[in-house]
Amino acid sequence: MKKWMMSLLVIIGLLAGCNNDEKKEDHVSNNEGTTVEVKVDILTPEKEEANKEIELAAHVTQGGEDVNDADDVKFEVWESGMREDGQMIEGKLDEKGNYKATITFEHDGVYYMHAHTNARGLHVMPKQKIIVGNPDMSKVKEESNDGSKGMDHMNKNDEEDEESSNDSSK
Repeated sequence: MKKWMMSLLVIIGLLAGCNNDEKKEDHVSNNEGTTVEVKVDILTPEKEEANKEIELAAHVTQGGEDVNDADDVKFEVWESGMREDGQMIEGKLDEKGNYKATITFEHDGVYYMHAHTNARGLHVMPKQKIIVGNPDMSKVKEESNDGSKGMDHMNKNDEEDEESSNDSSK
């Protein structure tokens, strides 16, 4: 009878402990949205001229305040349908949360730009279309807005890493 009571007390204690863990998890999940969002507003015009140096610019804020201490702001730029040939250009802090870089588009076309921004533990990457000159719009390949090409590449590498670690553990 003593063993049975002791077992019952141990089970009750374990259940109470699990119950407290669940409350802690709920508490954490209720706090997930408390980080103030980092916002990135692209300042680069959507229409530009070819063979002219233009400014790629983004204004970074958090809670309405300028962010002058971003870890990095990189402008990824590519021509429509040629993302794999794109380039990354490092943005530099100019003033009051404005990060800038320059580029020259050598011919008419439709270009896309992601402003990859790492600031205060968050990554934000807004996208903008830039129409340069008077491109033949019938040749333009519309880009998706989800950035999934990069994610597919990352997921593929993760799967390969997981498979190789599983092979080594056998």
